[in-house]
Amino acid sequence: METNALLWLVAGFQAKHFICDGPLQTAAMVHDKGIFLKPLGLIHAGWHALGSSIVIFAASSNFKLAFGLGAVDLIVHYFIDFTKENIVRGAGWSVRDAYFWWALSLDQLLHHLTYLALVYVVTR
Repeated sequence: METNALLWLVAGFQAKHFICDGPLQTAAMVHDKGIFLKPLGLIHAGWHALGSSIVIFAASSNFKLAFGLGAVDLIVHYFIDFTKENIVRGAGWSVRDAYFWWALSLDQLLHHLTYLALVYVVTR
């Protein structure tokens, strides 16, 4: 894959992440992400899976690859969010605590490293 196409793939994941963690995410989803298998937490991860599948299909035209890696993103995204929410809640951290922001930053780093891993698989 040429450099421009690779950069567009990474940019696609960045835009997808903004859309799914921003405008498509509700306060109820944030609440449910910390409760194992609650529907809105799963729906949030599902939005990410759908978005990743679209980005991957646009780059590869391979439906099986897009669907399979979207499923991987669903599982990984769900457990990153679930773990972060439970650590933050268990510790009683809020937006006023530095540790809350560290946890959020680590959560976002792990999501973006997941996207780099997906880019690696798509471009192999």
